[in-house]
Amino acid sequence: MNQEKLVKKVGTGTLAITGDEAADRLLNTDPLALLLGMLLDQQIPMEWAFMGPFRLSERLGAGLDAHDISERDPDAFADLVRAKPALHRFPSSMAKRMQALCRHVADHYDGDAGAVWNAAANGEDLFGRLRDLPGYGDEKARILTAVLAKRFGVRPDGWEAQAGAFADSQPRSVADIDGPEALQRVRAWKKEQKALGKKKDE
Repeated sequence: MNQEKLVKKVGTGTLAITGDEAADRLLNTDPLALLLGMLLDQQIPMEWAFMGPFRLSERLGAGLDAHDISERDPDAFADLVRAKPALHRFPSSMAKRMQALCRHVADHYDGDAGAVWNAAANGEDLFGRLRDLPGYGDEKARILTAVLAKRFGVRPDGWEAQAGAFADSQPRSVADIDGPEALQRVRAWKKEQKALGKKKDE
């Protein structure tokens, strides 16, 4: 199956964020799960966001497939995202973004989410590919660049410049989470930054 090909090509990462072994395993072995988890990671707790791909795969009753997800009836797919526990606090709008992301992967990478980074020529190219993903802004693309480098060993030349502050050793994002203690360090640091009126990349 296509998912098996992706797993072999990308290998295993070291993310440990959801508190669920199976959910973390999916994030670490399925590139589309990683892209969807990053997409969902906004306005909700990180654990909730990154559990989303696993819960979606359970509801689909199959592996995550960009072609399949993008071609599903939008209303029916929104119902899957909305089912309790909902994958996001704004399930309807997020369902549209998830399908748009999968459509982009299907159209531009023949459904192979791992090709988004495996085919990147350098850090600048990698950032551009991530930035072009529907639902991704500059910060999300920088963070995922750091996630790929720190947790998956994907380090094309110049990735540090593209990841910006997220490339450093300060535990400031999901890129720095490899277990419960790291999650709490990142959460505490974000809380401190917010209290100081600073952003995650300051």
